[in-house]
Parts: sequence; C-alpha cells; structure tokens
Amino acid sequence: MTTVTPHQSTFFAHKITLEGLGEDAFAQSLSTARVDMNPHQVDAALFALASPLSKGVVLADEVGLGKTIEASLVIAQRWAERKRRIILIVPASLRKQWSQELQEKFSLPSVILESKGYNAAVKAGQKRPFDQPDKIIITSYEFAARKADEIQRVQWSLVIYDEAHRLRNVYKKGASVRAKALRDATRPYFKVLLTATPLQNSLMELYGLVSVIDEHFFGDEASFRSTYATGTNKNGVLFLRKRLESICKRTLRRQVQQAGLIKYTERYPFTIQFDPADEEVALYNGVSAFLQRENTIAFGERTNALVVLVVRKILGSSTFAVAETLAKIIERLKSKQRPDADTLTDYDALDEDAEEMDEDEQSEDDAPVDPEKLAAEIKELEGFRELALRIGANSKGDKLVNSLPNVLDEIVSKGGQRKAVIFTESVRTQRYLADLLSANGYGDDIVLLNGQNADPSSQALYRDWINRHQGTDAISGSKTADMKAAVVEAFRERKSILIATESGAEGINLQFCSLLINFDLPWNPQRVEQRIGRCHRYGQKIDVTVVNFLNLKNRAEQRVFQLLGEKFNLFQGVFGASDEVLGVIERGVDIERRILEIVQKGRSETEIDAAFDLLQADLQSQISEQVLDARKRLLENVDEKVVRQLKTRDGEIRQYLTDFDRCLLMVAKGELPEVQFHDDDGRRFDYGGITYTTEWPLADREGWQFFRLSEGNLATQLVNTAKDRTFDTSHYIRFDLAS
Repeated sequence: MTTVTPHQSTFFAHKITLEGLGEDAFAQSLSTARVDMNPHQVDAALFALASPLSKGVVLADEVGLGKTIEASLVIAQRWAERKRRIILIVPASLRKQWSQELQEKFSLPSVILESKGYNAAVKAGQKRPFDQPDKIIITSYEFAARKADEIQRVQWSLVIYDEAHRLRNVYKKGASVRAKALRDATRPYFKVLLTATPLQNSLMELYGLVSVIDEHFFGDEASFRSTYATGTNKNGVLFLRKRLESICKRTLRRQVQQAGLIKYTERYPFTIQFDPADEEVALYNGVSAFLQRENTIAFGERTNALVVLVVRKILGSSTFAVAETLAKIIERLKSKQRPDADTLTDYDALDEDAEEMDEDEQSEDDAPVDPEKLAAEIKELEGFRELALRIGANSKGDKLVNSLPNVLDEIVSKGGQRKAVIFTESVRTQRYLADLLSANGYGDDIVLLNGQNADPSSQALYRDWINRHQGTDAISGSKTADMKAAVVEAFRERKSILIATESGAEGINLQFCSLLINFDLPWNPQRVEQRIGRCHRYGQKIDVTVVNFLNLKNRAEQRVFQLLGEKFNLFQGVFGASDEVLGVIERGVDIERRILEIVQKGRSETEIDAAFDLLQADLQSQISEQVLDARKRLLENVDEKVVRQLKTRDGEIRQYLTDFDRCLLMVAKGELPEVQFHDDDGRRFDYGGITYTTEWPLADREGWQFFRLSEGNLATQLVNTAKDRTFDTSHYIRFDLAS
C-alpha cells in the first residue's frame, strides 16, 4: 500500500477543501451528493456561482431536468464555504420534499418554519426563529410574506425561490402584495430563482422576474418596454437574448437526451370506469346538496372554504371516509361549534392546503345558534352517516380489485416489476383499501405510507429497518424521513403494493415502480404531476402506466378528469404536463378554488358543463403559440452547441470526482496508517468494524459508510486533523532565482 506522509496528508486535506469559484473548489460539493449528477445540473450550479458580483440568477431548465439538484449544489457549496444563512421559499406542498432531498442527497440539515413551529420557537425563547445559522430555513410563500419584516433582518448568504414564476407580475401596479413583500425582504441578498416558465404570457413577466434579482438590470419599466417589448425594434429579441445570457440559464430535455445523458420513458393513461350503486349516488347527492345550502350551521356562507373543499374531496373518495368525517362533524355540532381544520384529520395534506389558502381562514361565528335548527341539522347528518355505514361495498374499490391482476400482468409484460403505488387523499380510504386488498389475497404484499404511519405494521417495519441499518449513515435521525426510507425499502425489495397519501409520499423516489393508480384524483394539477413524478422520473427504465377511475354518474368528476387529462396533458407523453401548460397557473390551489366554486354552484349537468367550459377557455387563452415561440427564440440555445458542451462537461465531472476521491483517500491513508485498504479495490477500507467507501450508491446498497466530507463524520474529522497539523519550519529549501 502506498505510504502517505503527514506532510502529504496535510497537503491533500488543504487541496480538497480549497474555497473559490473554479471547478476544483466545487468538487467537494459534488462528492458529497447521494445522486447521479448530470452535466447540465453541474453547469447550472457553476453558472449560479460564477460571478462574485452577481446579485443572482434564474435557472430555467425544462420540467424534469432537476432544478432541485442544481439549487442543492449551490446550497452545498455555500454550506461548505461556511456561508450558512440560507433560506428556501417554496410552495407549501413542496416544503417536506425539499427538506428530505437536502438531508438524503446532500446530508444538509434544515428546518421547516410554519405557523405552529414558529410560534413554538418563540414561546421557547427563540426571539428570531428565521436566524438559525446551523440549519437551512424552508418556508412557504405565504408564511414568508407574512414574516417579511423578520426575513429582511437576517443577513442571508443565499435565497432560493422555487416555482419562482409566482413572482413574475411583481412589477405591476396593484399586483400581488405577497410578491412585493418578498421582493423587498430579500432585495439585498444573492438569489437563485427556479422556474421552468420564466416567460408565460408577456415579455414583461420576464422583466418582473429579473427585477426580483436586480431592479436595475433592465433599467426602468418604460425603458424595457421601448427596447424589447413594443415590437417596433426588429432586433429587440436578439438584444434581449444577449442581455439574458449572464442572468438566465435554460436547458431542454431534448438537448440532454441528444447528448446521451438521460433516456426518457413515456407515460400512458389507463382509465377504469365504474358505475356506483344507487345508495352510493344517494349519499353523494345528499351530502353535496347539504354542502350547497347557504344557510346551514355547519357549512353556512361564513365557513372556512378550506373545510368545504376537503369535505368535497372526501365525498369522492369512499363511503368509509365519508362516514368517519360525518361523525366528527356531528360531534363538533353537538358541542355547538362549526367544523374546522381540526375536524378533518382524515385528510393529511391539510397543512399544505391550509398554508396556501390562508387568506380564506375565518374567525369563529359567535352568533347564537337556533337549537331547533341545530338539532334538525344533526339529525340530517346522522341520517347520511347511517346511510354511509350501511353501504358495505364501494363500486370503485371493487373495480380496483377486479382490474389489478390484469394491469399488473400488463406491467410485467412490458418488462416492469409486479408493483403498484396506489394514491388516495384520505387516510380512512387508505385503511379501507388495505383491508379490501388483504381480503383478496394481497395481505402480505401491502405497505402503507401516510403522514403518521402509526399503525402496528408500519411501526414494526420501522423498528426492523433501524436495527438492520444501525451504525450506518442510512439513518438520518428524523423519524419521519427514516419511516419513509423503511417503507420505500420494503416496497422496493419485498412488497408489491404501496398505498400512499399525499403527505406520506412527499419526497420519495419510486422509479423502480412503473404502475401508478390514482384511486382519488386531486383537483390540483401540480399535485397530480408530483404524484406521477414519484415514478416517472430520472432513473425510470420502463414506460409508466397511470391508472385513473372515472365515475359514470358524476358529471363534475368527469369534467375534472377531462381538464387534467386533455388541457394539462398529465397522463401521457414523455413528460406529461409540459412546463408551458403547468406554468399557466401560479398556484394549483387557484384551480382548486375554481373547481370548488363550480361544484358548489352547479345544480345541473348543463350548469356544470358551462362552468367547466369557461374555465378551460380561460386556461387555453393563456397558452398561445405566439408566447411559446417567443420563449423559444429568447431562451433556447442552439442544440448542437449545448449537446457538445454537455458531453464535454460529463467527462470533466468524472475527472473532478476521481481526483477528489483520490485525494480524500490519501488523507485517510495518512491519518489512519494502521488501516488495511481492500486488496480488490483501493476505494474501500475497514475501520472500527465498519466498511468505508467513496462509491455511491454501492455504499447504501451494501450497508457501508459513504466516505465523503459531511458534518461530524470520519472523513471530516480526518481532514480537520490533517489541516490542523503544524510542522517544524526550521528546515526548508531555498531557491536562488538569480542563478
């Protein structure tokens, strides 16, 4: 084995922890990642880090190319440089996913700040919860805007905006107060804006987005309009494209595919129609009519729109979910209180929806309640609950059981594994599906994933996983993250059916599964895309089948299905919903609001159809060929040039990582001279009863320790020891440059 002297070990330790802007300094961040890095992602991160004078950048890769990884690389680099006041402002539904990605892929600690956690921190004596230099702050657009003054007081090293097109109209008079508050709060700090749609309807949106980074980049609004946006300047697009080169970077899926770096699979829709029984229809119609009445105590016109929205979703899930929810509403009314968010524990994506619909929250109505009206209302709801309890079988569930074997056979015939992930919006429906499938021969094949996973089976799974991975860095220390890791591992290696809720599935990767079943279909197209993206993502080798259920007796559900499938194109194609289409909406909850308004007001199929036609027309008018063409001319570079650059970068990355790993292993040899490295591979050694290696994902597969620089681990300890070493300087070499 090569002997490494203390001098050499110290040299290599300093070499791999050099700070700077070049690729060599960036290798440390690359080496820590538990992810197959792609050249375009490294290119984007280096672009963001390139200039010390820059105020920020827009990373605008097409959907599916990993903007999260690009931003995480920038975060990892700043973290390695000890610049650790970092905040991510993201859609509420993506907070947990960001937290898990940072921890699992980059071993970076984070904290999600929302109302409950923030108030608890203040109560515990923490005066400035946003100022936590030992953790990355993750918060929603809504909460960040409410706390803009506090955010402004922190000296941020880095600000990340995900889905940043939410800010693109910030320049308008009378535009979003929220967007203006966020722009002002983060004005002095370096920002990375992530969006696949920097331009949607007007060049002025591009002006607005860039002004969040630097209000003087384009001059004032009038100058931008006259130079680029009026159409009188024939060279305006060329000039604007050149101007954007220093602040906006965009890579396309076809470019990455042409470079041979990623092979994309397709997604195919499969629709299962079902005809609900008369009692199921009666239950739906009865509760629906009750929700539509404006004078009820439970759901009168002053009630929280979020409560009505969630009850509507549960109503379309299963009769078992309806029965449980009605029981809680009745209990609430008996205590002379209206149902609130705490009544809706069956819906475990409630926190995300509540965050995004915060402006709809209503205070409790203190008006006296008519006891006779209350008693009549309770009796009516009890009648609905009794009907729900009488319905022993659900047509949709029966259709699932009957169709599942054939669908699984079809997946296997395509070369996929005999696995399915089934999504529902209700925890109670999740239990119903588990019982139903267990009764039909799938008992040993099922795992569950939800916001709590408090059931005995999940808890036993978790304990077994912890015992098997004890002493390895597979254990993150977060019970929520580790529970998900245990469930996903069981699904990947031993089980064939995963039944998941929205909250449970956040942040998980299921590219080994190519069958996704939407037992309930969300109204929010972004949430549907996130579901499908769990399976249809980088690393998926098989075309993904997306199964949806269609209720033949529910016109509103049929039109929602049509909207998501035909207008948002979610269920088919290489990447389903294109960025052009999803970029039409700034927040998925806005679509949910529109649909809720339709189902609350629509009394007939004719009224429902007319309202959905209007909604689709509104969306279609925002997706014009003229806008799409303008974006292409502005933001897309010549394919040949980009492809050539990506291929070159691919080779460079491999060389950087090889050189970095070699130097890190040299430090290990110098600091641990007694350790024997493996004869068959010099990247591996045993120490303290544990095998260490620089090879990922082999380390995770074998239960070894991934040997890389991360907070408090062996590699970091050895490097710090080597860097802290001092030498006797009484002996030195003198060079006579004059001779």
